[in-house]
Amino acid sequence: MTLFNLNHLPKQQLAEELFKCCSSTAWVNKMLTVFPVEDFIDLTEDAEEKWYECKEEDWKEAFSYHPEIGDIDSLKKKLTSTVQWAAGEQSGMNEASEKTLQQFADANKTYKEKIGYIFIVSATGRSAEEMLAILQSRLSNDPKEEIEIAAEEQNMITKIRLEKLLQ
Repeated sequence: MTLFNLNHLPKQQLAEELFKCCSSTAWVNKMLTVFPVEDFIDLTEDAEEKWYECKEEDWKEAFSYHPEIGDIDSLKKKLTSTVQWAAGEQSGMNEASEKTLQQFADANKTYKEKIGYIFIVSATGRSAEEMLAILQSRLSNDPKEEIEIAAEEQNMITKIRLEKLLQ
C-alpha cells in the first residue's frame, strides 16, 4: 500500500489498517484525526505524538494483542492480520536452543506475574539470547518504570509496522 492509498481509505478501513500497527483503540481514534498525512515522517511523528497522548490502559490494550515472545501457541492465537509480521519480528527466536526457550518461558511467567502484562520489546533484528537478556534485566524494574519502557518499545514496534504497511 502507498501513502496515497492510505490517505484515501474509507475511515473504517483506515482504522483497521492502523489497528494492525498498534492495537490500541484510543490510539487509532486519535490517528484518524491526522489524515491525510503529507509523508512518512509526518505519519510516524503523528503516530508517536498520539501514542503518548494515550493513557496507561490504552497502552495495555495494545500490549494485550501481542503474542508472547517465544510462545508459538500465543503467536498463532493473536490477530491473524498481524501474525506474519509478529512471526517475522520474532524470527530471532527461530534459532533459540531448548534451554533458551525454557528460560524465556520461565522469565515470561515471572514478568507477567510481577508486571501484569506480557513482556514487550521491539524484537526486530534481535537474537533470542539478546531478547532474553533484556527480559531478565527488566525483571528488576518496578511496574511504574516498566510501563514507560514497554510504551517506548510499543512506539518502536508501531513505527516498524507502519513502514511494513506502506511497503
